[in-house]
Amino acid sequence: MPDLLGVLETCLYVEEFERACPFYEQVLGLNSIYRDARLCAYDVGGRGVLLLFLRGGSLAPTPLPGGTVPPHDGHGPVHMALSIAADTLADWEARLAEAGVAIESRIKWPRGGESIYFRDPDNHVLELATPGLWPGY
Repeated sequence: MPDLLGVLETCLYVEEFERACPFYEQVLGLNSIYRDARLCAYDVGGRGVLLLFLRGGSLAPTPLPGGTVPPHDGHGPVHMALSIAADTLADWEARLAEAGVAIESRIKWPRGGESIYFRDPDNHVLELATPGLWPGY
């Protein structure tokens, strides 16, 4: 069986870009690498891409020059974790506090990693996790 190399894209569905994009750009410091009327794409550490889709904006097939993207959508507060270096956890906690973002939960994992959980403007549960959460990370 051929190997999978990693997760390339993660998608979240948002109500409006005017509320969601400033959060991801200003609070989390992500850089937009593509934007159109239905999605905004962000580079995540040069290792993956976070796609923010307008909820309901991708219910029809999306024809592109090289093929067609099938319809998709999502509802409800989903979860996504972002990896951080262990020595930056306190800096992230301070950055979130300065932005008025409440930390909802903290976990110290059996392997030694730590996670903090908070919510974005669309009520998605975001996690910042240090190494030691999963085997190999």
